[in-house]
Amino acid sequence: MTDLVAVWDVALSDGVHKIEFEHGTTSGKRVVYVDGKEEVRKEWMFKLVGKETFCVGAAKTKATINIDAVRGFAYEYTLEINGKSLKKYMENRSKTTNTWILHLDGEDFRVVLEKDTMDVWCNGKKMETAGEFVDDGTETHFHIGNHDCYIKAVSSGKRKEGIIHTLIVDNREIPEISC
Repeated sequence: MTDLVAVWDVALSDGVHKIEFEHGTTSGKRVVYVDGKEEVRKEWMFKLVGKETFCVGAAKTKATINIDAVRGFAYEYTLEINGKSLKKYMENRSKTTNTWILHLDGEDFRVVLEKDTMDVWCNGKKMETAGEFVDDGTETHFHIGNHDCYIKAVSSGKRKEGIIHTLIVDNREIPEISC
């Protein structure tokens, strides 16, 4: 990777993915790596500006690297996820997902709730869940190993805040992380 010009970390439901981009401005080479695996390779591209589109993660999320000339032989590289700039995508994602990190049985786990679908992901795998209505909201039950887990959804009582989601593992509340 001698022509490495950009590296991004992208948090998706199935984990944080590292995207690396090589751009040989003399050879015209373009190579995209996702989590160290080569996804796109183009040699001898005479047009040095343009786009490279590829997929990231288990859900095959669309990603595009834009290559723009800024001045002379200098280039700017921007990453778009699902048609939005990485910054906009991550801002939107923080509104549509909740993420928790926990340590169980000597292992780290990253649990992600997709609020729009109520899908639960743990360390890159979509979990089997069971939803249940309770007096003050809903509970989405699942297991991590031998541990009973559920995400409790209750109304905040305030329109701007909406629904509050809390992860409970073995009857213990896990604090949410901000992405």
